[in-house]
Amino acid sequence: MIASETTPLVLAEAPKPKTPLPKLQLGILLTIQLAEGITSTSIFPYINQLISELGITGGDDAVVGYYAGIIESLFFVAQALTVLRWSRLSDRIGRKPVLVIGLSGACISILCFGLSTTFWSLVISRCMCGFLNGNVGVMKTMMGELTDSSNMAQAFALIPTVWSLGGFLGPLMGGTLARPQDHWPVIFTNPFWRNYPYFLPCAVAACVLFLALFTMAFFLEESLPTKRRPKLTSVTLDVSSGESLPQCPMADISLRSLLTPTVVIPIANYAMFAFLEISRRALVPLFFSTPTYLGGLGFDPSSIGSWLALFGIMDGVFQALLFAKLVDWLGPKRLFSVSVSAYALLMVMLSIMSWLVRARGGVDYAVTFALLFQLVLSVICSMGLGTLLMFITASAPTKNALGAINGLGQTSSSVARAVGPAFATSLFAASKEHNLLGGNAVFVILFMLAGALIWLGSQLPDEIKDRDE
Repeated sequence: MIASETTPLVLAEAPKPKTPLPKLQLGILLTIQLAEGITSTSIFPYINQLISELGITGGDDAVVGYYAGIIESLFFVAQALTVLRWSRLSDRIGRKPVLVIGLSGACISILCFGLSTTFWSLVISRCMCGFLNGNVGVMKTMMGELTDSSNMAQAFALIPTVWSLGGFLGPLMGGTLARPQDHWPVIFTNPFWRNYPYFLPCAVAACVLFLALFTMAFFLEESLPTKRRPKLTSVTLDVSSGESLPQCPMADISLRSLLTPTVVIPIANYAMFAFLEISRRALVPLFFSTPTYLGGLGFDPSSIGSWLALFGIMDGVFQALLFAKLVDWLGPKRLFSVSVSAYALLMVMLSIMSWLVRARGGVDYAVTFALLFQLVLSVICSMGLGTLLMFITASAPTKNALGAINGLGQTSSSVARAVGPAFATSLFAASKEHNLLGGNAVFVILFMLAGALIWLGSQLPDEIKDRDE
């Protein structure tokens, strides 16, 4: 009875009109993210073969995962040490200069990666990229500054879509262009390509980064309130009250004062989700490349790139067409729970695929069907990212706190992403090498961690907070 009496009051409230998105500025930011997504995922199809060819494994295929995990984690270790400092620096000198440094560092480091012929040169190039790259946190801050509560979900829904497009193009490029002297021997006859067989995909990735850098330098406008042009001042206005938000620089905000449950719970979920997601992204290519006698699929880099690219395009289409509708239908909290549940089921599917390969002596129609189902589950898993970005952005009490909160969030996720690949690939190697739980110990442990995240996700608020009120 009480609900029926209050319902007319709720219906009588005029819905808040959506603020139009600044399409050009958001488009440039998404272009930068696309370029970095292509670069970061392009190494996945060939990283395991590259490590094998360096001769550091002694010919033991089972231990490739140890070294692959180290290489894939080093970027996030270096990023975790510096990303908060880059976020703070962007509040002093502006967002654009920090993005320029980050893109330049990524461009140089990927070229060094392609020219690496020793394990330690790979280590140095990945660390260089991580130390110089604080772009992820700064871009999220800029998106928060360019949006308000009426259009925030619409803008942040584009992030997983663009990342998925990068996840399609990057592996496809890396798998196709790796070892060009083997694929196109008539064209790539110079001995250089035999000495540096993985330089071509790195060079193409560097060109993509340079184009993004050029576009940003000429067309992206500064969003930091104290550095931008007067015509953008309206972005900092509270559209619901017409009053200006306080423009206290992030450097003057105590980080400890922001560590409230409202902020900490979304960040904790983000860190845990980042750990599981990066573990999956490192584990799946390793599982694809592992010989069939060890329970892997035995794919070559070209096949790995094709399957990862298929996931990327499926993910991008799904996110673009259905993500916003699912958020409206289920709500961000329920959608996040569905995403993590799909992750747990994915771990079960990978263990089934490993058993099928051994039982059937290779990849047949049953394994292929399971592989396609695994792709569907991976797409559902990736939806969790967009929902968490909405929770983190909405947790900021005012827009001037976005830099600090995004810096904290990215630092925590970088630490998780630093640990995730080494943890997952090393555990995979140990599972296969010592036949732990029939070689499936890695899948069992990640399944249990997904269950823990389902509980942690239950602590998120039921609705997205309106930051502008």
